[in-house]
Amino acid sequence: MAVPHPIPADLAELIAQRFRVMGDPLRIRALDLLREEELSVGELTERLGASQQNVSKHLGVLLQAGIVSRRKEGTSSIYAIADRAVFDLCEQVCGGLQQQLSELTALLGGTEQESAR
Repeated sequence: MAVPHPIPADLAELIAQRFRVMGDPLRIRALDLLREEELSVGELTERLGASQQNVSKHLGVLLQAGIVSRRKEGTSSIYAIADRAVFDLCEQVCGGLQQQLSELTALLGGTEQESAR
């Protein structure tokens, strides 16, 4: 699907909302953990080293945005990725960061290997 150009104001707001949802380091780390497997709130809390209240709050934001899904298993809530396209965005950002780092390294005197000599 092609994005219209210029982007209408209402679509721009939806896009900005998605970026706001993704704009928190704890949410990015939680999504990374959920990339390979479903996890309970307790498992995410332990692996993230954050409080259960904080992790639950962030998962709620991701759930409301449709990025993760939740199912009940006994008394536990199990979370999974609902929108795998979120990883395409992360890969784009990481690729851009790698390019910037390479350019900065070159400006500062070459590659890391050259600096070690």
